[in-house]
Amino acid sequence: MPSQFSRRAALGLAAMAAMAAGPALAQAPAAIPAPALTAAPVPVQGRWVARDFRFHDGQTMAELPLSYTTLGAPTGQPVLVLHGTGGSARSLLTPIFSGQLFGPGQPLDASRYYVIIPDILGAGSSAKPSDGLRANFPRYTYDDMVQAQYRLVTEGLGIRHLRLILGQSMGGMHAWLWGVTYPEMMDAIVPMASQPTAMSGRNWIMRRLQIEMIRRDPAYQNGNYTEQPASLRMANVFYGLGTSGGTQFLQAAAPSRAAADTLVDSRLAAPPPLDANDFIYQWDSARDYDPSAQLDRIKARVLAINAADDERNPPETGLMQAAMARIPNAQMLLIPASEKTMGHGTTGTASFYAEELRRFVEGLE
Repeated sequence: MPSQFSRRAALGLAAMAAMAAGPALAQAPAAIPAPALTAAPVPVQGRWVARDFRFHDGQTMAELPLSYTTLGAPTGQPVLVLHGTGGSARSLLTPIFSGQLFGPGQPLDASRYYVIIPDILGAGSSAKPSDGLRANFPRYTYDDMVQAQYRLVTEGLGIRHLRLILGQSMGGMHAWLWGVTYPEMMDAIVPMASQPTAMSGRNWIMRRLQIEMIRRDPAYQNGNYTEQPASLRMANVFYGLGTSGGTQFLQAAAPSRAAADTLVDSRLAAPPPLDANDFIYQWDSARDYDPSAQLDRIKARVLAINAADDERNPPETGLMQAAMARIPNAQMLLIPASEKTMGHGTTGTASFYAEELRRFVEGLE
């Protein structure tokens, strides 16, 4: 591989791949193994079941299992952290994310904060189509996912107020929905790699294309496949490289056709998502996302963090600037594009914004 494809580029591509959940109490949590963390506490995993869960379309499930991971003691100030599409709580337990945020002296130091990271509905160890219902699983939306998070926090963990909600990509969009749906529930939200505007443009076009790539594969069989469709791997790589990575970063990582071929081959050789139905449901769930009409309901302080080279939320459309102007007590950090940023994947590396987040959190005091 050419010398320009540096160790930094290799780490960045790994981060991109990683990014692609009184009252009834949760089960006693148990320690779980996790990726090596930088100065971060040991993650603890728990599980809670939401009873008689009602989806937006009226469908119900008698039991909806929800898994979550925590850092710190329950006596700390509660902070909810939300992962992106296709991820899980575990996908955030990395040196470049949790290792920059939750350790001693870091912005959300787990000795002061009780950090809650759900496996969001449809992902990780929470309820999802591959658990057995397959294509008969309720066709959930972001509103359903946020309702599940709310019930986990309030009923499962007995928490009535959150200090802060931080999320990236899908998690960022969920943070916006928390702000308009439960405006009294938190002091602040930090939505990252997201916009509080309708799902549209390239963001939805590319999602729809990868979904159709699988649905139109004869092996998919309307979700009743006997083995995972081969199109699942191609759809995942196509969307990931097409909508995340950063123009300057990818050019530096692949300055020649040979280097680009090596990059593509490495992505195609990586393990694909585990299940086609889970994959389709996850990406399709954003179909009606649009908190824009309710932005005046937000009472929390807002720090929105986006990257200037975000392929899914390009700042040149002006949509984000117009939305931010409608929200009181809101500020925005736009990370400048460079050979170090990774487009939509930039916020997976917390060093790009850790100091700004620290000042924001200190300002809440």
